[in-house]
Amino acid sequence: MKKNSVFKTIMTIIATAIITVVITTIVIYGRESKVAGTESSIGTAMKSKELEAKLTAMRQKIDEEYIGEIDENALIEGAIEGYVSGLNDVYSEYLTVDEMSEFTQDYEGEYVGIGVYITKDTDNNEILVYGTMQNSPAQEAGLQTGDIITSVDGEECDGDDYDTITNEIKGKEGTTVKVGIIRDGQEQTIEVQRRHIEIQHVTSQVLENNIGYIYISSFEGKVSEEFEKAYDDLAGKGITSLIVDVRNNGGGVVDECLAIAELMTNKGQTLLIEADKDGVEEVTKAEKDKKITMPIVLLVNEYSASASEILAGILKENADNATLIGNTTFGKGVIQTLYPLSDNSAIKITTDEYFTPNHNKINGIGVEPDIKVDDYTFDGTLDLEADTQLKRAIEELK
Repeated sequence: MKKNSVFKTIMTIIATAIITVVITTIVIYGRESKVAGTESSIGTAMKSKELEAKLTAMRQKIDEEYIGEIDENALIEGAIEGYVSGLNDVYSEYLTVDEMSEFTQDYEGEYVGIGVYITKDTDNNEILVYGTMQNSPAQEAGLQTGDIITSVDGEECDGDDYDTITNEIKGKEGTTVKVGIIRDGQEQTIEVQRRHIEIQHVTSQVLENNIGYIYISSFEGKVSEEFEKAYDDLAGKGITSLIVDVRNNGGGVVDECLAIAELMTNKGQTLLIEADKDGVEEVTKAEKDKKITMPIVLLVNEYSASASEILAGILKENADNATLIGNTTFGKGVIQTLYPLSDNSAIKITTDEYFTPNHNKINGIGVEPDIKVDDYTFDGTLDLEADTQLKRAIEELK
């Protein structure tokens, strides 16, 4: 997502349909309210009236016939969430106040949970584990990349439940959650205790032949600063080449990715091409001199997504000292922008499609490595003996 959108004040026009639902529902409840910063037209008058009529009719029937307790806030939240889900876009979602608070904590490196990265496999409508955080309960309990989550605390789930699963897995520190998975066709349940995790986005070490190694788990927080600090430390130890590993990295903040890419490209080179809904393109170019001039290998796999694919495209097309090794990347070539609302909830919607510097499409396609090595499944931990992709990278740099 775009970094400068995370902490924006409410936009002049925020998701026409969302505000329509909020205002209409408030009117139905007989309250008067004003949504700050929304002064312009909200959808077409006809559609607004249709929506209001339907909600009014439904509310009337609920008041007349429903025998249970009515939670006013839950009705409003449900209406808004349902409206956004009607976009049928797996990446667009409504974030409640609590979910927005959790998102901000994750971004700033504060996290309570089990430490698992999940994604939605749209082809099979499954929830897939694509990695675990370093030194996390999930890693210690044995959750692995490629596991298919089928239940949480006994409640079955599939891809349709993706938006709620993350929050169900999270919880209070010290509590446990039972995660049902399928691995290699076998069903099993893994019990994991939630705890506070200090998120490390970057880890590094020196390998044989003075080869530096930097792993980037996600492009969140101040990862570009972490990366540059790690590189400077390795350079001080005399490395002569560098492996950058973004396997299992599902993306994050685009600006952080671009700041890292700028260290490895020449000033003035194209980094990213973005196109909005009208096809208007914005081109981002490197503004600083290239810092890392030594040979580079970028390790990628099928779980390298979004910002990881931006970095892969940049290095493949605009860095003559870089080689991509691994599997074809995930193929998420769209950017989401987060728009906070006046009550501290937010909507996250897909606003742009991005392309490589040579204007190659990524969405639904991915980035092909220069050297394909697809006989290894990376689980987030470095195995110097079994990791064939890493071995090939070392061979290339030798």
